[in-house]
Amino acid sequence: MSPKILIIDDEEGICFTFRKFLSAQNYEVATALDYEEAMERISGDTYDVIFADIILKGRTGIDVLREIKKRKLTCPVIMITGYPNIDSASEAVRLGAFDYIPKPIQKDALFHAVDVALQHKAVIDEKEKYRTNLEAIFRSVKDAIITVDKDMIVLAINDAARKICGFPKDSIGKAFSSLKGHCKGTCLEAMIDTVTNRQPVEMNSVECSRADRAGQIVALSTSPLLNGQAEFSGAVMVVRDETRLTGLERELNERQQFHRIIGKSGRMQEVYSLIELLSDVETTVLINGESGTGKELVAEALHYKGNRSRNSLVKVNCSALSENLLESELFGHVKGSFTGAIKDKIGRFQIADGGTIFLDEIADISPKIQIELLRVLEEKEFERVGDSTTIKVDVRVVAASNQDLAEKVRLGEFREDLYYRLNVMRVTLPALRERREDIPLLTEHFIKKFNEKFNKKILSISTEVERIFMEYPWPGNIRELEHALEHSFILCRQPTITIEHVPPELKSFSANEPFLSEAGDIDDPETIREALEKCAWNKTRAAELLGISRRSIYRKIKEYNIARE
Repeated sequence: MSPKILIIDDEEGICFTFRKFLSAQNYEVATALDYEEAMERISGDTYDVIFADIILKGRTGIDVLREIKKRKLTCPVIMITGYPNIDSASEAVRLGAFDYIPKPIQKDALFHAVDVALQHKAVIDEKEKYRTNLEAIFRSVKDAIITVDKDMIVLAINDAARKICGFPKDSIGKAFSSLKGHCKGTCLEAMIDTVTNRQPVEMNSVECSRADRAGQIVALSTSPLLNGQAEFSGAVMVVRDETRLTGLERELNERQQFHRIIGKSGRMQEVYSLIELLSDVETTVLINGESGTGKELVAEALHYKGNRSRNSLVKVNCSALSENLLESELFGHVKGSFTGAIKDKIGRFQIADGGTIFLDEIADISPKIQIELLRVLEEKEFERVGDSTTIKVDVRVVAASNQDLAEKVRLGEFREDLYYRLNVMRVTLPALRERREDIPLLTEHFIKKFNEKFNKKILSISTEVERIFMEYPWPGNIRELEHALEHSFILCRQPTITIEHVPPELKSFSANEPFLSEAGDIDDPETIREALEKCAWNKTRAAELLGISRRSIYRKIKEYNIARE
């Protein structure tokens, strides 16, 4: 659309000249001969630039400018004058006139003034768009948000802050310390700490003790604010009301979910408590558990529940890469250090600086990588492949394995010193068959997930499927349960998943005839041989009978040297 320009001048000749010049450049031009007509134009339409003569019949261009500013219009106003004086000029500048243009009107000067004014208007409009979007976001956030300058004067406050914190509507412009009378003042201490030390502060389970909101529990965090020049300009506080969550937790006296981990069994409660204990402890953690038990989710919880959550969590599957590729992936390389190194590469340890690196399948790394990893753990330093420059990093290492690392140490396949460095603290995840009471909860979780994914409205599983789910050994653990339900969702076209929808291995499972007796031992070579013979040496089916993963049975066959006779 063509820019709209309004000309306010009581001389018709001036209006005609403006219209002739500007219309020739495809501008949309409107005119007004006096103040009243100008106000009608402004009330009925919007303009990109306004020209106003300082001297009008009865009123002045200054009156027009004053009314435009009163209405908070963002269009630039250019004053037209034939006889400027100091008083009118200073008043126009004070009220925010964008420019002057003298009479008689020169075409080049007019076009230049319009071009500059339109550029200014475009910048103002862009800023206004961002400001409007920011205000909309600010209003919609359900957490309380309060910003202060470096003198602790309140700059902004959202509606949630008035509800959660009880701050009055006229808080803006007041000292933050004057707003604390209704509570213990913990938020004031956090804000002072951030403004003084210019460091973020986080507090959980803070009791507000507000008279009108008894028992209110909040989590609060403060962070320093930086201006466009990266200079400290104040602080922001975010307060989240967790009263309801805390109350539910007290009522249940157990957690059904921790971060993204699902489960309410006693074994999982122990895992949750251990994760909480370790989340802010700067020590290496080793996560043990069979494939599919959720080791990666534990690593995520350790990172995001801890004080490193503001920085990166970097994940590496150590079994998926060869020795050379893994070395380059972990530590980086410089251009030309090996065939294919066409440019410098930053390693995962360097990317994770200040955060956490998760090394999955750690048991599969080569002796060379074991030595390099040991050095990083002990000295917090390494060199990129092909480079002699030492790089220092501050990284927390979380490792995971579904193998017995102690046994690999005994067999000479894993360095003992690295094992002890990794095994400072251990989180052991139970297999799904060891926490069967969590299966209904996990099933419910995956039903919700797949209803969203496949846009279906499946409500439940049948009693027969539930019985199979509760008695099946789940050698693939939670991952196998998830895949089984995804398989069922694809086939099911009714509100309830039945036996005909589940995977074949579940259909053929006979829960009434368990393979292992009460005295059975999956670590007994004869038990393993018996299962293999029962299944005609089908290792996948034998693993299902034993309630272990296929990878585990292959390892045990090799370890015990079991051969088909």
